[in-house]
Amino acid sequence: MKISSIGCGNMASAIIGGIIKNGAAAASEIKAADKFETARKKAGDSFGIETFEDNAECIKGADIVLLAVKPNVFPVVAADIRDSLTSDQVVLSIMAGKSIADLEAGLGSDKKIVRAMPNTPALVGAGITGYCPNSRVSDEELQSVRNIIASFSEAEQVPESLMAVVTSLSGSSPAYVYMFIEAMADAAVADGMPRAQAYHFAAQTVLGSAKMVLETGKHPGELKDMVTSPAGTTIEGVVALEKYGMRSAVIEAVRACTDKARNM
Repeated sequence: MKISSIGCGNMASAIIGGIIKNGAAAASEIKAADKFETARKKAGDSFGIETFEDNAECIKGADIVLLAVKPNVFPVVAADIRDSLTSDQVVLSIMAGKSIADLEAGLGSDKKIVRAMPNTPALVGAGITGYCPNSRVSDEELQSVRNIIASFSEAEQVPESLMAVVTSLSGSSPAYVYMFIEAMADAAVADGMPRAQAYHFAAQTVLGSAKMVLETGKHPGELKDMVTSPAGTTIEGVVALEKYGMRSAVIEAVRACTDKARNM
């Protein structure tokens, strides 16, 4: 499986690292292009892959072309590779807000395209990625793409109508979780705990709580009720969170992100 990545940033590096680590493709089968020499050098040194400044040269002979660039530079990238891209190659895009229709308009209506949205926990092998193909991608090709995604993240196929929701729910929400961890740690520091220790306690608690949801299959509300004893300490905290609108703030944040993703 020959893979060419247009872009050598954090997400591209997470993907390339996962692919190589889990044997989805060898380093000798992966190429990457980036306009910044420092990014190319870092990718080459880190993974032992061949790197290019020229996007069109990079995609030659690839089975899968990964588009791992910012959405605003897509027109430039599309102009670079459109004439070199063949109808046999599968384009895997991780650009937020760029629909399959946008990708077809930029690259050609005959192109095989899979749209995907990973998240930054892929950097530590704990991400989740939603993906959807256009009608030109065969079942066999889609399975190959899924195998690539599964090498660095959990992979779930969704209808394209939900890709904006995937963007907000998993793509952007790590930022909200980090804010929550930081706020909990700040409170602990205010009450006397050293900061490094506070971050450790807060982060491990979030990690363990998420694992409880995934592994027990219990509703989050049921798990919350298991912690909130009558007249206990936890219910006092829950009351304070409700008073200051935690739920509504989170709902509004995720929905605002979804709206932005739909209108990029």
